[in-house]
Amino acid sequence: MKFRRTGRVAIAGLAVVAALGLSACSDDKGETVAKPTTSTKSSAAGTPTVNLPAVPTVEELNEKLTTALDPSIPNEQKLDFVQGVEADPELPNRLAVAAQDAGVQVKVTDVTSFGDSVNAKADFTINGQTNVVDVPFVAEDGKWKVQKAWACTMLTNLGQQSAACA
Repeated sequence: MKFRRTGRVAIAGLAVVAALGLSACSDDKGETVAKPTTSTKSSAAGTPTVNLPAVPTVEELNEKLTTALDPSIPNEQKLDFVQGVEADPELPNRLAVAAQDAGVQVKVTDVTSFGDSVNAKADFTINGQTNVVDVPFVAEDGKWKVQKAWACTMLTNLGQQSAACA
């Protein structure tokens, strides 16, 4: 199962790189594809049920991302929004400043649950160009947080570095 999660991380990272590097894009807003969800119930092998937070709504994730990418909001209020910030508590604010400097806007349009992770489809606008990207969230400490690998890829693509991303 570790390969499946690693694959999602790699795909999400590639989506961000593609979104930031494309010079032309297509408009896929009219397409909706049904995606499977996974259950958190015990398996036949006796694996215990995992207590996960409720799957967030589109509105909740939009609010969270708007707050996370706003440099005027104190960093302390954003620490619970990004996975694994212990190595660099300034990561959320660094990301917010870099996103503001690049004119980044993110609007979540769809949420799909994969058990211990959630994928948010979002319209990602940078320098006036909009692309559809996947923003992965993971359950950590009872909260949904932006996956650290995605935050690090975005930060790197915006010309910034973080000790959390080493």
